[in-house]
Amino acid sequence: MARHRKSGAYALDGTDVSLLSRRGPIVRILIFGINFFPEMVGVGQYTTSLSESLSRDGDEVLVVSGQPYFPVWKIFDGHPRFAWAREKLRSAVTVIRCPHYVPRSPTGARRILHHASFAFAALPIMLWTALRWRPDVVFVVAPGLVSAPMGLMAARLSGAKSWLHVQDFEVEAAFATGLLSETSFLGSGAVAFENWIHKRFDRVSSISEAMVRRLEAKGLPPERIVELRNWADLKAVVPLDGVSPMRAKLGITTPNVALYSGTIGNKQGLEIVPEAARRLAHRDDLTFVICGDGPFLPELRRMSEGLRNIRFFPLRPMEELGDLLGMASVHLLPQIAGVADLVLPSKLTNMLASGRPVIATADPDTTLARALRGCGETVPPGNADRLVETLERLLDNPKQRERWGRAARERALDQWDSSCILAGFRDAIHELCAPAAQPTR
Repeated sequence: MARHRKSGAYALDGTDVSLLSRRGPIVRILIFGINFFPEMVGVGQYTTSLSESLSRDGDEVLVVSGQPYFPVWKIFDGHPRFAWAREKLRSAVTVIRCPHYVPRSPTGARRILHHASFAFAALPIMLWTALRWRPDVVFVVAPGLVSAPMGLMAARLSGAKSWLHVQDFEVEAAFATGLLSETSFLGSGAVAFENWIHKRFDRVSSISEAMVRRLEAKGLPPERIVELRNWADLKAVVPLDGVSPMRAKLGITTPNVALYSGTIGNKQGLEIVPEAARRLAHRDDLTFVICGDGPFLPELRRMSEGLRNIRFFPLRPMEELGDLLGMASVHLLPQIAGVADLVLPSKLTNMLASGRPVIATADPDTTLARALRGCGETVPPGNADRLVETLERLLDNPKQRERWGRAARERALDQWDSSCILAGFRDAIHELCAPAAQPTR
């Protein structure tokens, strides 16, 4: 049950956020996950926003996380590699960072070791926090699922409710990308562990309707499942009138830009982009822009050698996200076959918020394909012919791009508004902590 407390936390403007709590007693929330600020892409950005929103609304939030490393798979400068550290964000969120192994080449076995090292380094912190801080809810973010038992142990020890949030079905995604073999001992063990751990939490959430249905198919009771979508920053990312200043900053002179921005990993299917650029090298009105980092970047650069119509840039600061996305004529969202219902790319929400159409590689009737109906188009994964055909058709039809761009912004406003999603999540957290809580979907 939630305890009545004074929060002692302050918002960015110095206001005591305990005065801002509008819905019942203050809840003490322990968030456990390896990815967190200052990581700018992937799971970390959403866990950070979630924790800061809860804190601003008056709840007490403590985060146990890893040292930042994603998407470059290298500990960020200024952060200790082999030490624990404690810091406090301006939003009054306290973060305890734990050391962990970071592989330069993240194969399946090395990823498991990576997450396991974080779990064991975090274990004493989680147990100490459970006994001393006494959270009301322990909220575990997956990936990595290897850490989930530590979160569950902390919840049991403190008498807190337990909540597992599944951003990726990482075991099945590892099978789809070839990082794990389904017939191997490691693969079958991972499946058994995943099924076992899911059923031990009081609540399990995921980020799309299809992923929620997959949880039900794994045997979880529907009343314990919640859909917690990722969201768009609708204030920071808005449709731009005129030319984005980012074009001049990056030296892009062509009228059209096909943009991919985000993690450059092996589940993105990004090898289709250099192939499309090669086939469209005759168009002097188009530049392909890839903005990001990750383990697949060196290979992608090698595949793009000799192509003058493709440019690579590092990730831009968050304050430039709106200008970067507004630079696109069309957003590209490649994925490999078989993962469109295992993960819903976090970058999709802000792509739509930018008011630009999206071309994704996904099979029909997947979650991603349904999300793009009326504001973008999907082509079969790995099919460069269809990607080139669809891209040229959109580039040569500015009215269609404008129509789909307006529809994309409306879709983001309707389905991925951060204020609505985060307020609903806080209500669900408080409901879980209330006596005789009755779950709602």
